[in-house]
This record gives sequence, C-alpha cells and structure tokens, in this order.
Amino acid sequence: MSRRDGQRWRELLNRREATRGLLVAFEGPDGSGKTTQRKLFKTWLKAEGREVSTTKWNSSPLIKPLVKARKQARALSPEEFCLLHAADFRYRLETEILPALWAGTTVVADRWLFTALARDAARGLAFDWVLQVYAPIFWPDIVFYFSVAPETSSTRIAATRTPKFYEAGQDITGLDDPFTSYRTFISRVIREYDELAVVFRFVTIDAEQSINEQHRQIRERFQQAERRPWPEWNVEALVDWLSRHPEAPRVVARA
Repeated sequence: MSRRDGQRWRELLNRREATRGLLVAFEGPDGSGKTTQRKLFKTWLKAEGREVSTTKWNSSPLIKPLVKARKQARALSPEEFCLLHAADFRYRLETEILPALWAGTTVVADRWLFTALARDAARGLAFDWVLQVYAPIFWPDIVFYFSVAPETSSTRIAATRTPKFYEAGQDITGLDDPFTSYRTFISRVIREYDELAVVFRFVTIDAEQSINEQHRQIRERFQQAERRPWPEWNVEALVDWLSRHPEAPRVVARA
C-alpha cells in the first residue's frame, strides 16, 4: 500500500469516527458469570435502540471445527493452541467485527484476545510472543473484567459439569483428576487476568456480587465511559483491512 493510499484511508477513518460502532469486551475466567452479564447487557442495549451484535471466542466456521478435532485428539501443544485460536480471532475480526463496527453496530465480545494472553501465559508462553501472534492488535473501547476467586470458579464449574481436558489445563498440569487440575490451572489464569486488569485498565466487576448488582454497575460504567477516538494501533489495523477490502465502505453503506 502506497503512502498516498494510506493517507486516503486514514482520512476516511477520521470522517467515520463519529458514526462508528463501539467494541465492548467481557472478560473473566470460566464460572465468573460473564456470559450471563453479556446477555443482559445486549438486551439492555437493544432496548435503548442500539444495533448490537455478539462475537464469541472460538466460534468461526473456518477454524472452530479444526480446534474441536485437535482437542478431541488431545494433540494440541500450547503453541498450536495459541496459533489456532489466533487464526479464529483474526477470521472473526476481519469478516464480522470490523464490518459491524464500520457500519455503526455495537459489538459485544464474549472474550477478547485477553483470554489468550491469560490462558497462554498460564500455559507458559511468553507474553510478547503471544502479542506478536495476535498482531496487528485491535483494542476494545471498554473491557469489563469479571473477577472471582479461584475457589468460586471451581465450585461453579463443578456444579454444572466435569471440566474438559484443555479447560481443566490437564495438558500442562499432568493431573489425572479434572477437578483438581482445573483448580490448579484456573488459579494461574486468574493471576494473569488480575495483572492484565491493572496494565490495560479493565473495568473490574466483583463477580461475587448478585447478578442484578453487577448488571447495574455495568450499565452505569458504560454510560459514564468517555468515547475516545480509535487509538493508533486500531487505526493501523483498520487501514490494513480497508486496503485489502476497498469495497467494504461501499458495501456497508448500502446494507
């Protein structure tokens, strides 16, 4: 892409800033209740008259079947686990998320790349390496982090199901009992999340509270959040997307 083309796309982005959609990410360990809160939040946004779409972790039709097959075979190394989920993330970003944001839709993400950073770091991968795998980075406008103690996560999961092999972290703990392995693994994941929450300034929600109190806080914090321009790294990712999909602005405008 030439410098002139890059400047043209940046000017287009500047004009689009006022009407673009917002990206809201819901993060937290399994059993934190984030999916329940995400559904309540989406219902509230729609009642407020907003166009809303949802994107879920590991849900792309292109990559999800491969991840499922490799998990069933228990054939995923930590590096392959990371690379496949990054491919899933990139596919959804390019085909679902960026087009929706460009069209002015609020996108609610049930997990974002911080899930990878927490889980992959808990599996022993270097933070910088994982960030490079997910580059170019695209950051949400706001991240809600649902904080619970490892014991709470373990109790809630045990009440509903037996953790699966990779969910329990048995690929790295070497423990035969999935519940014991889950408690060990989720403690590592939560430590990583807590550090990410400080570094990236998540809006932390105490997920030990009642469902209604959490939802009230989410609505309040969302309404108080300032609308900031796209940061430079988001602009770079969008310019790259637009340069490879020059028809996108016109297609979205007619939708």
